[in-house]
Amino acid sequence: MEYSTSPLIRNGRRDQRRTAHDWEEEKNRAKDFFDDGTMSFFWNAHTGLCLLGFASVLLYVAVFENATFSSEYNLKRGLTAMILVFVLFGVVHTPDGPFRRPHPAFWRLVLCLSILYELILVFLLFQNVDDARQWLRYLDPNLGKPLSEQDYGGNCIIYDRAYPEDPWHNIREKMDVFVLVHFFGWWLKTLIVRDYWLCNVLSFAFELMEYTLEHQLPNFSECWWDHWIMDFLGCNMIGIWLGMKTLNYLSIKPYHWRGMWKISGYKRKLRRVVLQFTPHRWTDFDWRPTGSLKRWLGTLILCAVILLTELNTFYLKYVLWVPPPHILCFLRLLFSILWGGPAIYEYFQYMDDPCLSVLIQENSPNWP
Repeated sequence: MEYSTSPLIRNGRRDQRRTAHDWEEEKNRAKDFFDDGTMSFFWNAHTGLCLLGFASVLLYVAVFENATFSSEYNLKRGLTAMILVFVLFGVVHTPDGPFRRPHPAFWRLVLCLSILYELILVFLLFQNVDDARQWLRYLDPNLGKPLSEQDYGGNCIIYDRAYPEDPWHNIREKMDVFVLVHFFGWWLKTLIVRDYWLCNVLSFAFELMEYTLEHQLPNFSECWWDHWIMDFLGCNMIGIWLGMKTLNYLSIKPYHWRGMWKISGYKRKLRRVVLQFTPHRWTDFDWRPTGSLKRWLGTLILCAVILLTELNTFYLKYVLWVPPPHILCFLRLLFSILWGGPAIYEYFQYMDDPCLSVLIQENSPNWP
């Protein structure tokens, strides 16, 4: 069994510094892992190249672009350019996160988008509800209109004899797209939290939250069998079970990485390209909430944050009148998964690593 002895890589550059305690290496000591440390063009820093490319775009807009646009369109273009400047600066200069696949720059981009999303939420916090809804109309003119909430708890008869032609219509009507959302959502959340019992506790707690808040959110009003059979014992638990099977596979599989140009044959090179979008290595989580007071309180905080994040999905939709099929809802869920992965990884390291006293250390390999 071989282990990686290559230097750490941060911001596309080799970092020869090694701390006396390598938490990730210690957690994965018994696993089959090897990385030859090959550094290709795409793994090197290209700060000057990025600066030159962006300066060229600004020069073109300032000197060669003569088209006249409306004030509203210019406002949108200006805001878009500001966002791109912020994101580009962040991708180039922010520190690497805990994940390396498919590329550290991708996760730096995810970090910048999370900061941008937080800034947008802070801006919306200082607006009244009507103004916030109107602001969203700048993104999509179809937004800002009242939504028709679907009531899932109107008729809770499982076998309705009053409709002999379709007595199971109550169950069939509740088999919508949210069934798949529940299943895939809990599969992905299990890959992030990496703990069977903790995921089931979160699933149970969210069903209780639906009971508690159904007077505010009409679509939380569901039948008892919808809560506990279709959701908790059905979609949620199956998604968690599949997530645990995926975790077991990722935990025991070998991770051997070689540079692209050290691999012979086009099929092997193509396979290496596909594997670039899989984890670089896999670290198992053992939260052990009863291990200490710090772990107990930390696990409670983690559960509260995850439940609050899930709850915000429904409240933002309900308050800002964003329909569930809208692309904004999908993007928020997608980026919540991407933001949650490295965040929970670093949070677990903070809980588990005895040499880590703060969430980010200045002497850590990921500090710029």
